Amino acid sequence: MPNRINEKIRGLKEVRLVGDNVEQGVYSFEEAMRIADQLELDLVEISPNAAPPVCKIVDYQKFLYQQKKREKEQKAKASKVILKEIRFGPQTDDHDYNFKLKHAIEFLKEGCKVKAFVFFKGRSILFKEQGEMLLARFANDLEDYAKVDQLPVLEGKRMIIMFSPKKTSK
Repeated sequence: MPNRINEKIRGLKEVRLVGDNVEQGVYSFEEAMRIADQLELDLVEISPNAAPPVCKIVDYQKFLYQQKKREKEQKAKASKVILKEIRFGPQTDDHDYNFKLKHAIEFLKEGCKVKAFVFFKGRSILFKEQGEMLLARFANDLEDYAKVDQLPVLEGKRMIIMFSPKKTSK
């Protein structure tokens, strides 16, 4: 919701005034508008739900610019979660397993989440226990690098387990 400015602020008897070059306090709306006009700035309603509503005397374009800049900084600080997938068959041999384990460790060190799954083709669904044991072993080997978000779950022809990186204290 955009802020109301100057004459668009209606129905207020008094406002709490804040801003640079202004003595802060509660003023009548007309007095606040007069002060804004004297300073050749805009009266901007910042907090309409406060009692009395809070208004700031500021250059409105500069105010909008600073607001957008603040939002952009917050967006940049928000971390983006990347999900990497690692696929196993129910009878994955040790060499392939170790190769995929090494990759998973690299992904976790980079701060990515890892989704490991065993894919059952055709009749290999009969080896559910093997798939579960494989994922349990994988979780055990990644214990130092990750925490398990979701235990092994069978979804259709896939048995899935999720990991997220452990926070390392430096």
